[in-house]
Amino acid sequence: MQTAQTTVDPGEVAKFEAMAAEWWDPKGKFKPLHMLNPCRLDYITQQIAGEFGRDLKAGKPFDGLRLLDIGCGGGLLSEPMARLGATVVGADAAERNIPVARIHAEQSGLDIDYRHTTAENLAAAGEQFDVVLNMEVVEHVTDPLAYLTACRQLLKPGGLMICSTINRNPKSFAMAIVGAEYVMRWLPKGTHEWSKFITPDELHDLIRNAGLTPVDRKGFVFNPATWSWSLSPRDLSVNYVTASTKPA
Repeated sequence: MQTAQTTVDPGEVAKFEAMAAEWWDPKGKFKPLHMLNPCRLDYITQQIAGEFGRDLKAGKPFDGLRLLDIGCGGGLLSEPMARLGATVVGADAAERNIPVARIHAEQSGLDIDYRHTTAENLAAAGEQFDVVLNMEVVEHVTDPLAYLTACRQLLKPGGLMICSTINRNPKSFAMAIVGAEYVMRWLPKGTHEWSKFITPDELHDLIRNAGLTPVDRKGFVFNPATWSWSLSPRDLSVNYVTASTKPA
């Protein structure tokens, strides 16, 4: 396989390798993702269904779609996508995540192609997908534009990329770093670097410069009273998600 120049940050990979065994523990170090996952899945499924004209009430609504979950971790998104009928490739730069994901998929009776690789190497190999899930990755790479350009290369014409990340402002510092890492201790200290967070307008420009067309964005909003997440069309102040398409 041809090896491409990578935007992977070894230090960032090491952080997630250290936590690999805990991916499927809802009370472990990935508790925030388990809590957020239903909200993420709601957005992802609605966007895919809308873009490709699929009926989510059908048995396998994503049958025939090839989907890449880049930065798949232990497979928290790959597995639901496979259950919905998509042909799923899960890729992660952290090698220790892959056997965890494979074993859990096997135990769940799911056929998912998990690979220890990068977006750049997949693009260099000529891989093509209808959908690229790019969730909570862009804030961990060394060159966001180069990384997003690789994601665009991975999409078929008319394909859909869904990308989520964290805004950069005082509120996100207070909630995503001080709150999540120091107060609630949901994540190990140092998991995120505030300086790497990306504002919605910055991400919008990066996506356009990578050759994609932004079509939607929403906020993921945490309600401490109900201890749950919801989608917001207006509040993108901390966690948020975007959808963009590759011109046909």
